[in-house]
Amino acid sequence: MNPFEMVVAIIIVITIGKVLSTRFRAQHGISEDEKGNAIIANDPDAGRLKEEVKYLKERVAVLEKIATDGRGARELENEIEKLRDR
Repeated sequence: MNPFEMVVAIIIVITIGKVLSTRFRAQHGISEDEKGNAIIANDPDAGRLKEEVKYLKERVAVLEKIATDGRGARELENEIEKLRDR
């Protein structure tokens, strides 16, 4: 085998490997960003986690409101009891 044939064979092997790798990644919903980092497009937990974050942000907002409000201790207890009853 002369050097030209070896170079062509190496290029063909690399090309086939890259095509198979890209096909595998596409089948499993993996893509890349501009920097080459892998991004999983079909994350099954993404929706659930977004809902949980939304819920926790609402709770934090309520707790901040309670903590920063200038009312007395008894009114604070009543507000906490109302929130528990939800």
